Amino acid sequence: MPRKKSRPDHDKEPARLNKRPVSLKDLAAHLNLSPSTLSLVLNDSPAASSIPQATKDRIFAAARGLNYRPHFLARSLRTQRSHTLGVLVPEISGGYTAEVMSGIEEHLLKAGYFYIIACHRHKPELLEGYPKLFVDRCVEGIIAVDTPCRTEMALPLASISGHDDVKGVTNVVLNHARAAYLALQHLVELGHRRIAVIKGQTFSSDTQVRWDSIRSAALKLGIRIHPSLVSQLESDSPSPEVGYLATQKLLRSSEPFTALFAFNDVSAIGAIHALQKAGRRVPEEVSVIGFDDVDNAAFYNPSLTTIRQPLRKMGRLAAETLLARIAQGAAAAFPEIVTVEPELIVRQSTARAPYVLAVPPRARKRLGSGL
Repeated sequence: MPRKKSRPDHDKEPARLNKRPVSLKDLAAHLNLSPSTLSLVLNDSPAASSIPQATKDRIFAAARGLNYRPHFLARSLRTQRSHTLGVLVPEISGGYTAEVMSGIEEHLLKAGYFYIIACHRHKPELLEGYPKLFVDRCVEGIIAVDTPCRTEMALPLASISGHDDVKGVTNVVLNHARAAYLALQHLVELGHRRIAVIKGQTFSSDTQVRWDSIRSAALKLGIRIHPSLVSQLESDSPSPEVGYLATQKLLRSSEPFTALFAFNDVSAIGAIHALQKAGRRVPEEVSVIGFDDVDNAAFYNPSLTTIRQPLRKMGRLAAETLLARIAQGAAAAFPEIVTVEPELIVRQSTARAPYVLAVPPRARKRLGSGL
């Protein structure tokens, strides 16, 4: 009986290696190269620039063919690097958080970093515990999104929409003074003087600075924000319902207003629904302006005039700044504040005030300096 031909040794090797996870040493032996050469190439080390491209191509092809996976924990212990960041957010939903996370993720993917995300839901025990958990998980830095950071951290930290002056923290913030001025100037130019405002929740990082900016902008533009025309978001829900309820309070006050400036686009959408349900046409009777310019703002009916906050850019800048700080080491200088600029996006939810030029004398007397 004829003997079966044996396969060459190099053909047997992949089959043998696939019976268990392939190590760097196995892959090096298969390619007849040193493990250090493979390590330089697979880790994209600057020293790999001297290795011929043909050799690099062979290494990557073999790594794919043999399903090689680097031993992440061993590499982390050896290099003292985890290539992982912790990201702290209030909640995960559409709108603000999703836009910011898109920018963070985009940059971290390009940089070869992973991230662990934790939602604190504004609970004090989670706000205190998650940073400690991140340290236990060996993250190299933390990004906080719309989350108060009032104490010094053991790790470098970038805070998006953070306004606290804390050692070791880079705050990535919007120019709120400019944002408030753009919104109110737009309404004033349309003839609005009785402007209602919906403030953010007390726990939001931007609430106080944005409210202060609105009052300052109103003063510069020569208008008054009447206390009776100020409402506040109260629930921690990311639903438009919070804006709906805040607008209902304004309507119940029976104070006349021709425009409404909402804390964000989600609350603006809820405000429009409340106005329409009360029989107020938007924008014919009441103009509404939002804040953020989230993805669905342009597709609501009417499409939403808003202040565009470059949320993806803010996420990307936070990730970029934090990784630069990590690469340069703790002793290196770093920016304490990174400021981005807003943009007014005019759509269909704002129009000229309905009764600027022809107000009955009795109504003019009642409204007084607000007109």
